[in-house]
Amino acid sequence: MVRAWRRTHLGSEADRATFRALHSASLASPALREGLTPGSAERSIRHLRALLGTPALALTDSAGLLAWDGTGQHHEGRSPALAVATLERGATRSFDRADLPCAEAGCPVRTAVVSPLVVEERVVGTLQAFAPYPTAGLARATDEVAQWVSGQLELAELDASRRRLMEAEVRALRAQISPHFIYNSLGAIASFVRTDPDRARELLLEFADFTRYSFRRHGDFTTLAEELRSVERYLLLEQARFGERLQVTLGIAPEVLPVAVPFLCVQPLVENAVRHGLESAEGVGHIRISAHDRGQECVIEVEDDGVGEDPERVRRALAGDASLDSVGLGNVDARLRNAFGDDFGLVVETAPGAGTKVVVRVPKFAPGVHP
Repeated sequence: MVRAWRRTHLGSEADRATFRALHSASLASPALREGLTPGSAERSIRHLRALLGTPALALTDSAGLLAWDGTGQHHEGRSPALAVATLERGATRSFDRADLPCAEAGCPVRTAVVSPLVVEERVVGTLQAFAPYPTAGLARATDEVAQWVSGQLELAELDASRRRLMEAEVRALRAQISPHFIYNSLGAIASFVRTDPDRARELLLEFADFTRYSFRRHGDFTTLAEELRSVERYLLLEQARFGERLQVTLGIAPEVLPVAVPFLCVQPLVENAVRHGLESAEGVGHIRISAHDRGQECVIEVEDDGVGEDPERVRRALAGDASLDSVGLGNVDARLRNAFGDDFGLVVETAPGAGTKVVVRVPKFAPGVHP
């Protein structure tokens, strides 16, 4: 019955060969998306050799051998020289027995096809396929697989560039937050040093914990629970400054607390609500922070009943207009889009005198996203 099912569902031998090739490529891809390193080469090379069906395969960078898989390992020492010769030409080359001298009887490594690996027009390494004799089919196949590997390495470079961009954006956000918040927090703490030393000490510890979290150097993502703990510390410090004028309501669904969110994606929105919504308003101001489960997404809302804002100014802030005094609104929007796609940018509802509501949507599960 199993054999009959396979014949029915996998079709001809050509179909099964296509399936095997796609399966081998899918197994090699995750390692290659980490870039061309000894570790990624070791994890991917067995699957790349299955794609080509050769007795042996080697991966090199521009300096030397990274990994070898298959028979004929006594030829490993020749691999760097083949790479250098290919890198000089910048195109696929074939090598014969004169380039691979061997005294071992029955060794299948007699010829090689070597293709360059190119990332952004830079040759970064080579893919080397070894066989008993040269064929035009092997040359074409090696060149095609090398181009596919190059594509995976380019995606790895894009991932690395995106991470560097997000790190730079977080550094810029930290620099934007610190002058406003640190000055106000220390001023509030100082006001309690003589009148209420115990509270001053508690606030100073909260300030230390907040700054430790905000200026940490590891990870593009955190859990919503950690982000909300940082928000809670921020609000405790702001309430020391505003007193009863600042009222906060939290409504957090427990099931979304483990969801991974971009680092510092909620606190800047709360700071904007305090500074722009309530600081210049008279009387008591309310901030509502909620997070709830919506199927495949977590929805976070930060709302204030303050003075509101001109929608055109908000549009400019989201576009990254540096001339506006807005703590990180465009920064958070850009990082959400970079992490999850353009469908997950900020949604801002506001008008003069009508308060402001900012909605953040994040997928509960996203490839490559973890705290």
